[in-house]
Formats: sequence, structure tokens, C-alpha cells
Amino acid sequence: MLRVAFASNDRNTVNQHFGAAAGFAIYALDGERAQLVELAEFPPEAMDGNENRLPAKIATLAGCAAVYCLAAGASAVRQLLAAGVQPIRLDDEVAIDCLLREISLAIREGGMAWVDKAIRPHPDDGARFDRMLAEGWDE
Repeated sequence: MLRVAFASNDRNTVNQHFGAAAGFAIYALDGERAQLVELAEFPPEAMDGNENRLPAKIATLAGCAAVYCLAAGASAVRQLLAAGVQPIRLDDEVAIDCLLREISLAIREGGMAWVDKAIRPHPDDGARFDRMLAEGWDE
């Protein structure tokens, strides 16, 4: 199951900036089904001065492959990537149901880079360093 979070204040639409998100709707998907597994809600906060709240939000997303939002600051993007969560920025508000259908299709058929990376590890990942060691370091 692939876990994906959506920054939303209404549980239906991605309509929030990551850092100021009132909450996240977190779904688990397997390509056939999408199930809401968690609703994370945060107290109201201002857009400015919320840097110290990022770690708590990122911790809430533990186990998620991605988070959809309308925007994310550079610091949030760095912290999300370091935690293994791919931030996905949308240009406009989008219904979560539509995104769930797109992600489910990508799980089944591929073609969405972050989904492909999350569920189809690169075949060389485990053996790459062994091959480099076997080849030696001579120039």
C-alpha cells in the first residue's frame, strides 16, 4: 500500500500551503482501492513564523510517499525530501478523488515518476556498490 497525504482544510480538495496546512487527509492506495487511513489536524497558525512547526507536520507524514499541496517553501521541501516524502505542488485546487484516481492508475500502469520510484525500486540499487567495488578504483 502506498500512503499519500493531501494538504486540505475540507478533506475533499487539495487547497492548502504545506507549512500553513490546517490538516492532511492521508490515504493508502494499492492500485485498486484508496482508503482514508488518517486525518491529521493542526491548530490555526499564521503563514509567517511557522518554521518551528514544520518538524511536527513532517513527522505526521511518516510512511507517506508523497504529499500534495498548493505550495511549499524551500525549507519544507528539503525537510520533506530528507524524510523520504516527495512534495507535489499543484497550481490550482484539485479534488482529492481525482488525484486518487490518477495515482491508482499510475500504480497499475506506471508513468508517474514519483509513484514509479516509490513502488518500483531501481533494479541496480542493491548491487551497484558491489559492482563498483569489484571493478576497483584504478584509473
